[in-house]
Amino acid sequence: MTVITRFAHSRSSWFILASTALSLELSALYFQHIMKLDPCVMCIYQRLAVFGILAAGLIGMTAPKYRIVRILAAIIWAISATWGLKLALSLVDMQTNPSPFSTCSFLPEFPAWMPLHEWFPSIMMPTGMCTDVPWVFMGVTMAEWMVVAFSGFLVAWLLFIVPILSGSNKPSLYK
Repeated sequence: MTVITRFAHSRSSWFILASTALSLELSALYFQHIMKLDPCVMCIYQRLAVFGILAAGLIGMTAPKYRIVRILAAIIWAISATWGLKLALSLVDMQTNPSPFSTCSFLPEFPAWMPLHEWFPSIMMPTGMCTDVPWVFMGVTMAEWMVVAFSGFLVAWLLFIVPILSGSNKPSLYK
């Protein structure tokens, strides 16, 4: 078993994934509540995608020796990172090419049975506009940094997908 395969089958790798996603979530809350930067609806959707990556990391940590657990976590990871990248690219496009005909909604369109913006308004309620660029670091906007972050999650997923899928369903330190 290669080093990368052993690492992909360990709790450490899934812990790093979950910790990275949690760090992004805490940063978002810092920007929103401490720096008073209003998140737009696309930011809220990206926040939800990062929560998906966090969930994938937590699921992977539960029993990383089992292939079925690794596969489930890897699927959630890939879907969340892909969706997040799509959202981040759309937001970058809205900010760099503002148009009165292409705007985002004021309220998120969560399912009626799961109105997250009503249940958790301090986390999931958008208060900003998608075309606003409230923060820039090193000449890169927050939306562009999220393209980098989601791209990084996808590159990591691509590097780990074969080792994640390999191995037996039996928990063993040797397989």
